[in-house]
Amino acid sequence: MTEKSVVDIPIGSVVLANAGRDKGRYFVAVAASGGFVYIADGKERKLEKPKRKNIKHISPAGVNISTDELTNRKLRRLIQGFDPNRVTADQNLLDGEVF
Repeated sequence: MTEKSVVDIPIGSVVLANAGRDKGRYFVAVAASGGFVYIADGKERKLEKPKRKNIKHISPAGVNISTDELTNRKLRRLIQGFDPNRVTADQNLLDGEVF
């Protein structure tokens, strides 16, 4: 089995938590350091205080967003309506057209 690295999950990636109390919930990666990724959802985990999550405990959902001008409100709305089966990689999730 290959080890995941922070490079595998770039900033702005929508990720799924696979372990812990957040298991099964979607977040956006907002920072990375060492073997950890900092994730936020705009509601329980705000951009100002993201959750530090081990890289082993999350998996990318295959969608990236622009983190420029990202607010907790935009992040909340993005996560609320996120459906991995409906989104394609070329859509801009912050335009509001997907959700």
